[in-house]
Amino acid sequence: MKIKRFEFNMFPVNCYVLWDETKEAVVIDAGCFYDEEKQTLKNFIISNQLTLKHVLNTHMHLDHIFGNTFMKQEFGLSPEGNQADEFWIEKAPQQSRSFGFELREELILLGKYLCDGDLVTFGNTTLESIHVPGHSPGSLVYYAKADNCIFSGDVLFQGSIGRADLARGNFEELKDGICSRLFTLPAETIVYPGHGNPTTIGIEKAENPFFR
Repeated sequence: MKIKRFEFNMFPVNCYVLWDETKEAVVIDAGCFYDEEKQTLKNFIISNQLTLKHVLNTHMHLDHIFGNTFMKQEFGLSPEGNQADEFWIEKAPQQSRSFGFELREELILLGKYLCDGDLVTFGNTTLESIHVPGHSPGSLVYYAKADNCIFSGDVLFQGSIGRADLARGNFEELKDGICSRLFTLPAETIVYPGHGNPTTIGIEKAENPFFR
């Protein structure tokens, strides 16, 4: 599996494009807000002759879903994620105004609900959905077992974890979920987070200050 990371700038957020030798692909967290960012993502997919099969969300906080409507318009794919986070769509206009800007287009609802243990396939690649609530009630981590990596959204970062003070967040639930669902993965598992640089499960188990 090949991975391309884009960092979009309204709220610096990582968007990932994954594909394999079949040229089938998925996008995780299309956080593109500005037109230039949207075109960059679109042009990468087209120029690499990728066939987009899924638009996945780790969770539905505003910065991770800016580009969902654009992806639907350009590629005909509705976003997929956990139903417990869909209430954030209604909150998005108010939330954006609290940050001093207006949304440029209406955000769309999820087209398919993913639950713990659900598999997402593209080409010869499989991602397993792991439900780790706490940062948001519907936070999902996508685990590519064969490629020894996870896409953790805002659940787990290099040296940190997600905030739990937003609506329906829960700090203890987040910590417990990381310990029971993520820290049980092999130590060499690469963690690709929603913000910042990659890390590994082993490093975070040993060094993350929230677990020492």
